[in-house]
Amino acid sequence: MDLLHAGREASDAASRDLGLQTAALLRRSHPFDKELQVAGLLHGPGRLLVPRSSGEASQEGCGAPADPAGRTAEAVRPLLGDRVARLLRPQVRGVDPEADPEVDPDAEALRQAARAGRAAGLDAGVVEDWRPVLELVAAGAYQL
Repeated sequence: MDLLHAGREASDAASRDLGLQTAALLRRSHPFDKELQVAGLLHGPGRLLVPRSSGEASQEGCGAPADPAGRTAEAVRPLLGDRVARLLRPQVRGVDPEADPEVDPDAEALRQAARAGRAAGLDAGVVEDWRPVLELVAAGAYQL
C-alpha cells in the first residue's frame, strides 16, 4: 500500500484516476477475479512504482525490462504473484500478419476496462478501499 500511495502521489491526476476507474470497472464486469481487478488498479499509476534509474540504460542489454510496464510487472511479481505480473506486461502481437495471434482474454478485459476508464468519469472511490483485496491477493487467497 505504501508503494501504491507513493506512486499515486507522483503521478498525474489522470493516471491516478485511471487505475481506480479501471479496477472499479473490472470489479463490475469480473466480480470474482480479484487478481484482474488488482492489475487494473496498478495499470495507470503502477508504472511509477519502479522509477527509471540512471543506470537502467546499461541494464537493458542484460535482460532487465526496459519498458515501464515490464519493470512494474517484475516489481509486483514477488508481492502479488505471477498472474498479476503477466497481466501488467504489455501484450506482444505477432509480427506475421498471416498468423492468428492468441489473445489472452484477461489481458483483453484489462485493456478494454482501461480504455473505458479513460472516458468513464465515474466516482471510483479511493485507493485505500482496495487494501483488503490487495492483502488477500498478496496472500494468494484469490488465485485462479
